[in-house]
Amino acid sequence: MTGLLIVYYSSYGHILKMARTAANRVGQSEEYEVRLRKIPELKQAKEAMSGQDAYIKAQKKQEDVPEVTHEDLLWADGIVWGIPTRFGNMPAQIKQFLDSAGGLWADGELEGKAAGIMTSSNTNHGGQETTIISSLIPLLHLGMIFVGSPYGKNPELMSEEHIGGSPYGPSTIAGSDGSRTPQEEELNMAVNLAKRVARVADSIKDKVSQDQI
Repeated sequence: MTGLLIVYYSSYGHILKMARTAANRVGQSEEYEVRLRKIPELKQAKEAMSGQDAYIKAQKKQEDVPEVTHEDLLWADGIVWGIPTRFGNMPAQIKQFLDSAGGLWADGELEGKAAGIMTSSNTNHGGQETTIISSLIPLLHLGMIFVGSPYGKNPELMSEEHIGGSPYGPSTIAGSDGSRTPQEEELNMAVNLAKRVARVADSIKDKVSQDQI
């Protein structure tokens, strides 16, 4: 079976819902084995946000999700990254985890793995596209093959409604106060990306040897 890893960081639960929905729906297929993993919180961030009810509730909702390890990265044939925006870039939590993968980079262990990115922000113009594009840089350094979200597979991208999403990857809008939850259209795009990453990973694994990529 093709192994799909969905790994994410989520402070307030928006990316958690996108990631969990994608994992649950793709996991129903007998073709793929899916692992859902979270990136550990930083001590300083936890201390700074522990007084916020929304943060506490979101953390409780994901207590059952195991923390990601390097072994998970090695196991996966394809990886979907859930990366919320922080000033148009990835959060420090994810950057720290990627920085810890230097040994895997040195040995080329992640080369040839299909990868896609989903994101979230408070507003439409909160840096969703720049977060995906800038997050792509370290993934390319690790040798991963980027998978986007084409218009043909995601008719939601043509919507004039107030929803997230771009050809670079799915996204959701949390709202200025964080109260907006991912809409079904946004969840569908997250599922579509996960399926596409799994299909690409399956094709690479079965038909192309590592030395040909």
